[in-house]
Amino acid sequence: MIRYSLHKIAYGLAVLAGVVVVVFFLFNILPGDPARMTLGQRPDVQSLEAVRKEFGLDRPVYVQFAYYVNDLSPIAIHESDSMAKAKYNYVKLFSVSSTKSLVLKEPYLRRSYQTRRNVSSILAETIPNTFILALTAMIFATLIGVFLGVVSAVNRDTWIDSSANAFAILGISAPSFFAGIIIAWIFGFVLSDYTGLNMSGSLYNYDPFDGEVLTLKNLILPMITLGLRPLAIIVQLTRSAMLDVLSQDYIRTAKAKGLSSNRIIYKHALKNALNPVITAISGWFASLLAGSFFVEYIFGYNGLGKATVDALELSDFPVVMGAILFVAFIFVIINILVDILYAFIDPRVKLA
Repeated sequence: MIRYSLHKIAYGLAVLAGVVVVVFFLFNILPGDPARMTLGQRPDVQSLEAVRKEFGLDRPVYVQFAYYVNDLSPIAIHESDSMAKAKYNYVKLFSVSSTKSLVLKEPYLRRSYQTRRNVSSILAETIPNTFILALTAMIFATLIGVFLGVVSAVNRDTWIDSSANAFAILGISAPSFFAGIIIAWIFGFVLSDYTGLNMSGSLYNYDPFDGEVLTLKNLILPMITLGLRPLAIIVQLTRSAMLDVLSQDYIRTAKAKGLSSNRIIYKHALKNALNPVITAISGWFASLLAGSFFVEYIFGYNGLGKATVDALELSDFPVVMGAILFVAFIFVIINILVDILYAFIDPRVKLA
C-alpha cells in the first residue's frame, strides 16, 4: 500500500510539474504587455522599464521560468537577507553561499500586476466562497439526483421515467454559461417579484452600517446552475444502478418474504446502488471548482472564477496562473485520495 501511494503521489507531482510548464509558457507567449496594461496606453519609457524590472519581465523567458519554479517550490534557494525572509516567509535550512540559503517555505505565487497584492491573499479571499458554492451545488445535485434516479427506476417505462430521462438529457446538453443566463433571466428578472432573487450578487454584500452581510439568497441561482450537469449524471447513474440491483435474486427474495416496497428500495436496493454515484461525486466536486468560473462571472458571485476572469481581462497573469495551479492541485489531490480509497475498499485494484 505504501508503494502504491508513493507511486500515485509521484504521478501527481509529475502532472503538477507539467501544468506549471504549460501555464508559464502559455502566458508568456500571449500578445500584450503586462507593464503597459498596468500603466495605461501611453506610459513613459522609464515607468515601463521600472515596472518590468519590478516584476522580472526584463529577463529572458528561460530565466523568468527558473525564478518562477524557485518561487513555487517549497524547498528553494533565496537570499539570506531580512527583505527576502519577509517576502517569502521562509525557514532557513542551511547556507549554500555567503548570501544565499536553502530554505523551506510555502509556494510563492507572485504579486498581482494591478493591485500589487500577493496572489495567495487574493485567492484566500475568494476560494472559500467558491468552495461553498461547489459544496452546496454538489449536495443539491446529489439529493435531487438520487431521488429522481430512484423514482425513475421504480416507475420504469412510465411518463415519470421518461420525464426524468428527458430532464437528465437536457441537463447534460445545456452548457453551464447558457443555463446560467437563462436561469438568471427567468428567476432573477422575470419572476423576481415572486422569487425575491437577484440576477447577480455575492455571498457577502457590503453594507455601510453593518459591513459585510451574509446574503444566502444570492447562492441559490448559481448553486442550481452549477449543479445541473452533475445532477443529470447522478440521475442516470442512480437509475441504471437501481434497475440492475432490483433485478437481483435477493430483491426477489425480499419481495417474496413480504417486505414493504419502501423497505426493499431504500434499505436494501439503494444502499447497494450508490457505489457508482459515490464515484461520480468524488470526481465531480473537483470539476465544480473549475466549472464555477463562468457561472460566478455570470451571476457576479465573488469567488475564484470571477476573480480569475476579471484578472484575465486585465492581463493580470500572476492571478490567473495562481488560480489555474490551485485548481490543478485540487484535481491531483482528490484523484490521489480516490485512488488510495479504492485500493482500501476494492481488493481487485492492483497495488503496483
